Amino acid sequence: MRLGAHIPATTMGVFKNDEQFYRVMRDVFDYIAAHPQHTATFTRSNLVIRMRTSDPRAEILLDGRQPPLQVFFGPTPGAANLEIDMPADLLHDIWLGRESTHKAFYTGRIRTSGNLLKAMKLGEVFQEAERIYPAVARKHGLVGAG
Repeated sequence: MRLGAHIPATTMGVFKNDEQFYRVMRDVFDYIAAHPQHTATFTRSNLVIRMRTSDPRAEILLDGRQPPLQVFFGPTPGAANLEIDMPADLLHDIWLGRESTHKAFYTGRIRTSGNLLKAMKLGEVFQEAERIYPAVARKHGLVGAG
């Protein structure tokens, strides 16, 4: 490379790495799990949902087979009824209200395998995540990022 050559800028995502992503998500799901009124529908659903993100690559498993809500961070063995894949920045934007879940799904930025109708049982959990995520994102210095 010659001196003075232009080096393209790389854009860093909202999350620096998977450890930071997991810290933020643990705060979100610890709060939700501590308020079972927001998990009742899901914990009676007998469903297991795996969420995978890219940039950073991470995985969260939500076990709704019985109360209380169990959340596993990191690759977890076992089958899931529904698998959801999306960029971590997209989840961040959805929970901040900057992006529409429906638009992201229909444009292919959210990919699923399994019966998508079963995801409806996760509605209360995700609504609560959207409600509390801005405060969690501020706590972790992520608001205004991305």
